[in-house]
Amino acid sequence: MYNRLITNIRPLGFTWQTQNPFLFCVHHLDHYPKGNEELGPDASLAGRNLGQDFTTKDGWRMYHGEAIPGFPAHPHRGFETVTVVLNGFVDHSDSHGAAGRYGNGDVQWMTAGAGLQHAEMFPLLNRNEDNPLELFQIWLNLPKARKFADPHYKMLWAEDIPVYTQKDAKGNVSEITLIAGTIEDVSAPAPAPDSYAADAENDVSIWLIKMAPHASLELPTASAEADRSLYYYRGSGIKAAGIDIKPYHSIDLLADEKVILENGYDEAFLLLLQGKPINEPVVQHGPFVMNTGAEIKQAIMDYQQTQFGGWPWPRHDNVHNREEGRFAKYADGKEERP
Repeated sequence: MYNRLITNIRPLGFTWQTQNPFLFCVHHLDHYPKGNEELGPDASLAGRNLGQDFTTKDGWRMYHGEAIPGFPAHPHRGFETVTVVLNGFVDHSDSHGAAGRYGNGDVQWMTAGAGLQHAEMFPLLNRNEDNPLELFQIWLNLPKARKFADPHYKMLWAEDIPVYTQKDAKGNVSEITLIAGTIEDVSAPAPAPDSYAADAENDVSIWLIKMAPHASLELPTASAEADRSLYYYRGSGIKAAGIDIKPYHSIDLLADEKVILENGYDEAFLLLLQGKPINEPVVQHGPFVMNTGAEIKQAIMDYQQTQFGGWPWPRHDNVHNREEGRFAKYADGKEERP
């Protein structure tokens, strides 16, 4: 214990440790160069371990992509992905024929449920200037009763995501962007319908917090049963409940107690993840998250036999036309744009 309110402080790596019901969070920050005709980097790929490029070189990574950065077709079962794109774009394609392009503040909430394949590629759309990308991908578990829900994704367009504003006694402003959860009379858009977050009783919150220099922010309280973690990913130093927190550190804190954040001389950027734990066994094998080892074996067998619907796209690293704007096309044929 660091004090009565903070239970843990830890430095952040590429993969961020989370508390139940979350499985983990990844912060992608890549300073991609200009794009080429294929929407990949207009730069040499020599010296990179293509297909497994997770070492930052020249400020960016290809990840599992070989021509276009990102994550070509791969399966999921038994949990949800919440992809929060702060800057840049993601092209989505999946085994049910759904597709989309989203970015610059958009969020994709995807319930993998019974199983699907999807590709998450990072198209470098700008040919005359750099293509910076920053996003969070958050894995949220599903309870046993929803492990085999029909796969579904929902777009939370940036224009529809509300921002709660709080001023301190000196007039300094803090803003909280609500991806999930409620503060006073401000509520986030509804998540995917079978999401663990769809039940308000589970007290799931995903907030992006931005604090002006020298601002003070009182975090709203939640249920005593909820676990709450705060990830401080950019700034010059803050205090949480009187404890100094360095940039790129996380803190676990009590959700039902008032905690005051005091910012330093630069803007501060934080991610808050909160929810009531799912009190069930968790067995994970790569992209499959189930309750038992036998269910993991069955997931592997099902994927080998069915490919979770196959792959209807011409490439496993499928991207959309450069001219496409932000859009979502769902498995039922419905299309939408912000």
